[in-house]
Amino acid sequence: MPQTRNVAILVGSLRKGSYNKMAAKVLQDVAPSHLTFETLDIGGLPFYNQDAEENPYESWVHFREKVKASDAILFVSPEYNRSIPAVLKNAIDIGSRPPPKNVWRGKPCAVATVSIGATSAMASAFVIRQTLVAVGLACLPQPEVYLGKAADLFDENGALRKDDTREFLRKFMAAFGKWIETIHGE
Repeated sequence: MPQTRNVAILVGSLRKGSYNKMAAKVLQDVAPSHLTFETLDIGGLPFYNQDAEENPYESWVHFREKVKASDAILFVSPEYNRSIPAVLKNAIDIGSRPPPKNVWRGKPCAVATVSIGATSAMASAFVIRQTLVAVGLACLPQPEVYLGKAADLFDENGALRKDDTREFLRKFMAAFGKWIETIHGE
C-alpha cells in the first residue's frame, strides 16, 4: 500500500452550486484510499501584486503554506472565455512568486475541467496545463478529464448520475495516485 498523500484541491469556480465543486467531490469519493484531500479557498486571495511581497498578505502566506505542505495538487476548473478563470490564475501566480520561493515546483498535479457546454472546457484545460508546466508542476499526461454538459451529469444534490462517468473518473484518480508515487519516487 502506498503511503498516505495529501492532495490540495483548487476549484476555479466560486459559484455556490458549481458543477466544478460537484466534480471535485466526486473525484475525492472515487480516489484511491491512500489519498486525502483539502480544498483550498482561493476566492478571497487578494490579486497578486509584486509590491506586496515585502509584507505579504496573511492569506497569501497561509495559502502558500498549505500548498507547500501538500504532496500533490488537483485542479478542477471551468472555462471562461476560452481561458482560465482569473481566480485560479491569481492563485497560481501567488504560489509561484517570487520565483525563488515558488511552492509549486516539482509537485505532481492533475487537471479536470467541467463545463455546461459541449466543448467540455478543453481550451481552459490547455491554458491551465501550459501555466502549470511554466511554474514547474509535473502534470499527469494521461488520462485527461473534460466533462461537458455538466447539467446532465449531476442531480440537484450534486450526485453524479452516470455510472460510466464515475468509472472513468475512478480510473483517472487511480492514474493520478500512481503519478503521485512516480513523481515522489516511490
